[in-house]
Amino acid sequence: MNRQIDTKKIESCIREILIALGDDPDREGLKETPKRVAKMYEEVFAGMTLTNDEIASLYGTTFEEEISDEQSNHNFVIVRDIPIFSYCEHHLALMYNMKVSVAYLPKEKIIGLSKMARIADMVGRRLQLQERIGEQIAEIVEKITESDAIIVLIQGEHSCMTSRGIKKPNSSTTTVTYKGKRIETDSNLRQEMLLLMK
Repeated sequence: MNRQIDTKKIESCIREILIALGDDPDREGLKETPKRVAKMYEEVFAGMTLTNDEIASLYGTTFEEEISDEQSNHNFVIVRDIPIFSYCEHHLALMYNMKVSVAYLPKEKIIGLSKMARIADMVGRRLQLQERIGEQIAEIVEKITESDAIIVLIQGEHSCMTSRGIKKPNSSTTTVTYKGKRIETDSNLRQEMLLLMK
């Protein structure tokens, strides 16, 4: 993947949108708007230039640990309430006040805690659905750690629901993603990990 964002094309399209809205893109307040929007899009959609494999490679530094079978049942790693934002692919509307919590049961590889936040942030910087954000974070964490028990819990607000359409401010959406053979088959483990994440 690793493609570049075409900022010149974005500038041109934003100019056309301003005209379609009935405004004058050459007036003082709007002259630089297409360029500013293109620069903003390049930043907020940076995750679209990378595949999940590339994100895993970029943030895949791990610490090798000797973990016994007994320890592997109890040594959960949980990073809670990572703040991210994203944009809904249906309306290009902001998804905000998002908090991502990730839990996994290490085998031999433990990912650096800051890397977990970087992964969540980069996955958010795509045109997204909240459910897909959880799936992609879990997939990347699995690629890096080889864990068979991963949970991603996300809570967030969607401006496509709070500021347009039904217009229900403060309503939030919660999604839970499970990844790995062990977490999918062991309901007691799922419950224990979810309780620890709250």
